Amino acid sequence: MTRARILLIGSAIATLAASGAYAQTATQPAPVQAQTQMQAQMQPAPDAAATGQIAGQAPVTPPQHNVVAPAPTDPLVQRRNANAEANAEYSASKKASKAELKAQNQQAKAQYKEEVKNAKINRKADKDAARAELNATEPRAPKDTGLQH
Repeated sequence: MTRARILLIGSAIATLAASGAYAQTATQPAPVQAQTQMQAQMQPAPDAAATGQIAGQAPVTPPQHNVVAPAPTDPLVQRRNANAEANAEYSASKKASKAELKAQNQQAKAQYKEEVKNAKINRKADKDAARAELNATEPRAPKDTGLQH
């Protein structure tokens, strides 16, 4: 029983190590591309007569093509790339929502301050009007006549 368990654990570790090595090698095509470019640069250039160029003209060079590596077929690499893209999209969405919320809060705060300011002005005007009305209806007489109750 213990030998079977050891064999199963050992084969599982070997499988994980092999798949990890495959995942790392699948995403590294750049050194191969660099080697081919180095070999192309080291080859001697053909002379102008062999290429059919007219004397005095610069040699025509073909436009450079950027070689793009194919999408990785390893599911772990695809999952990692998808997770990174989803995280970037989520954080961008979160930042936009946060900025929108901040703008709404600032607008609400400014509106509240304006309402409080107007309420204070109206309250003061109402007090002044009530005081003026009270003073207009009462005669200017001393309030204390010296009577005791």
